[in-house]
Amino acid sequence: MSAREGLAVGDVVAERSFHLTRDTLVRYAGASGDFNPIHYRDDIAVSVGLDGVLAHGMLTMGLAVQPVVDWLGGDSGKVLDYQVRFTRPVYVDAEAGADVTVVAKVGVLETLQDGRATARIDLTAAFGGETVLGKAQVRVALA
Repeated sequence: MSAREGLAVGDVVAERSFHLTRDTLVRYAGASGDFNPIHYRDDIAVSVGLDGVLAHGMLTMGLAVQPVVDWLGGDSGKVLDYQVRFTRPVYVDAEAGADVTVVAKVGVLETLQDGRATARIDLTAAFGGETVLGKAQVRVALA
């Protein structure tokens, strides 16, 4: 049975929640080299008009695609394209942190001219009940 068999448009292929803390942001800053203080200092974040410290956009984007990579058996090489629009920030409270939930659904199934099966997986990433990434789509190889 091919990876495409048994899949239908609208199927949820992955769901996951991620809990972010200020420690998460500091670790991500170290890994990415993005030490902008809006990601770890409330006073700076508020001084530039934000409601508080926010998660790095690329961290949010990376977390959102992870459930799809896991569904693909950990093979990130099957990700052919990944795009998002950042629509809302993820504010990370110093004590409570923040929870981001991701739901991945099949949006389109297709067979390319060379016979390869692909799917467009539509992602919904939410924080506080509101979507934080717009038009989040991952195109993946199924075979």
